[in-house]
Amino acid sequence: MNMTYNVGTIDRAIRIVIGLLIAVWSINAGNFWWVLGVALIATGIFRVCGLYRLFGINTCKT
Repeated sequence: MNMTYNVGTIDRAIRIVIGLLIAVWSINAGNFWWVLGVALIATGIFRVCGLYRLFGINTCKT
């Protein structure tokens, strides 16, 4: 399976930071928004976003 990266460096950093903030807030608040936080962190780490692929968006320069 060939995974083409579609999440750029700045986009990755923003996703990871916002994902961490959402996850920590959600766990402290006791709700299920942590799932969104984990999804943002995962797309930032793996540099692949399914929605970007669906809409033809690519923020990665390579």
